[in-house]
Amino acid sequence: MSQKIVVGYDGSDSAKAALAFAVDQAKTQGSSIVVAHILEWSPYSFLTPTELEERHKRRGEELDRAEVAILAPAVDGLKDSGLAIDTALKYGNIATTLGDIAKESGADQIVIGRNGEPGLSSRVFGSVAISLAQSAPVPVTIVP
Repeated sequence: MSQKIVVGYDGSDSAKAALAFAVDQAKTQGSSIVVAHILEWSPYSFLTPTELEERHKRRGEELDRAEVAILAPAVDGLKDSGLAIDTALKYGNIATTLGDIAKESGADQIVIGRNGEPGLSSRVFGSVAISLAQSAPVPVTIVP
């Protein structure tokens, strides 16, 4: 049974560290990788039909930009790794959606970088790392 690692990736330095960690793990374990980027999008907007149409168009443009600017360079950087690499690009709550991607892809682990919001906002609102650690369907590794 082959293993799979989902890596939450946003192009930040901490995400790059998480991806590097996941690549090392995958090579050691014979795993494949899913590089996942989540765009947060609130479903709680009350918009007119015209605004909804415009929002849908913007959403498509954002997905295209994220594919070109974030996922493609990450995958391109892994082309010589010898690993099987897939991508996932979705809208939603980051922690919940990474968990969903792990379930859908049959992943054994999720790896994310710690962005480190030490201030009041992360204590009041929580962080992706904390939310994911509490709700993920598979083990989560948080890379500093």
